[in-house]
Amino acid sequence: MRQFIDEMRERGLVDEIERPVSDRFEAAQMASTTDRVLLFHDIGGKKAVMNLTANRSTLAAALGSTEADLVKRLAGASYSGTLKPMGKLEMRPADLTELPIMTFFPKDGGPYITAGIVFSRLDGVENASIHRMMVIGKDRLAARLVEGRHTDVLHREALKRGEKLPIAIALGVHPAVTFASCTRVPEGKELAFAAELMGGELPVYECSNGVLVPEAEIVLEGYIGPEKSEEGPFVDITGTYDFERIQPVMELTGMWTKEDPIYHSILPGGSEHRLLMGVPYEPKIYRAVAGVTTVRNVVLTTGGCGYLHAVVQVRKNTQGDGKNAIMAAFAAHTSLKHVVVVDEDIDPFSMEDVEYAIATRVRGDRDLMVITGVRGSSLDPCRDGDGTNVKIGLDATMVMGEEEKFVRAGWND
Repeated sequence: MRQFIDEMRERGLVDEIERPVSDRFEAAQMASTTDRVLLFHDIGGKKAVMNLTANRSTLAAALGSTEADLVKRLAGASYSGTLKPMGKLEMRPADLTELPIMTFFPKDGGPYITAGIVFSRLDGVENASIHRMMVIGKDRLAARLVEGRHTDVLHREALKRGEKLPIAIALGVHPAVTFASCTRVPEGKELAFAAELMGGELPVYECSNGVLVPEAEIVLEGYIGPEKSEEGPFVDITGTYDFERIQPVMELTGMWTKEDPIYHSILPGGSEHRLLMGVPYEPKIYRAVAGVTTVRNVVLTTGGCGYLHAVVQVRKNTQGDGKNAIMAAFAAHTSLKHVVVVDEDIDPFSMEDVEYAIATRVRGDRDLMVITGVRGSSLDPCRDGDGTNVKIGLDATMVMGEEEKFVRAGWND
């Protein structure tokens, strides 16, 4: 992570905050007003970074790509990187009070770790994912484990055996590792994907409980057992409060840090949060749409919380391809709520261009798809009580054979 910060500093993209800043609301407010990297030198005497990849330019740089080629490159991933064992970490007793863990909003349930990569291991299979983790003691965290996701599945299996699930939390990793941990990959391939993104090889270290972690500023190790605790409220990607839940407790048994570590924090509902939630789904949608027509690009939009709205750019081969692309996108990312399919001449990153396509190429009786009673995102505040929602697709493409009606005038015609 330090190397990446240095690279961003050389590009003039880092703001160094030398003055003291409070970990309660102040750092969060500062991060909410910019997408530049913020390096805090004094949050309770500790260092912290926010907005590490808060725009597509810095995220693409972290993944060794350009903005234009990012989705296509990710869609071709093979998850074939290799891990290089580097030995064991020597732990000391865990004490969360040593870290500048932030409280972001007035109604938060408490201070939250938001950028910690949780590595868990069972039967030789290791998973990596990000979970929101609320501090409930100097060595205890209440963690939101989404039902049915891999960490939850491994935890339930461990409990069935009368065991605790071994975990390690890595804070301050290279952004490629963070991105890989946010991506749906074949089982146990998160670290291999990170290694691929970083050039083919990734050094890993073993914790005393057997869990492997990549290079990090801070590592916490421990277990998830049967104990549960209140967790929340917490602001999620929609910028609204998710309600209080009863969630599993992480018991921390050890801690390792670099000298003068830099703590990474992600602003809930901020640009970095939305990019890390949404961009990993773009290549999945890209591959799905490629199965029905010629796809050019996929964007999960900022205004759609980086998660609920997609713009899919295609070159149609038959007149029905726009609607087929809509259905493929919904199947690939079940949390999607609205999808707009556009032609090659429409810039999917420009909402003005997308709105133009809707204004000039959509007829509601022909190009609007409404799908009711389907599963949507649990984060959408307007979902029904049973978790279902309504999805809408807009085919904003030109009618094949009538393209001359839609050609925009220019000086290079």
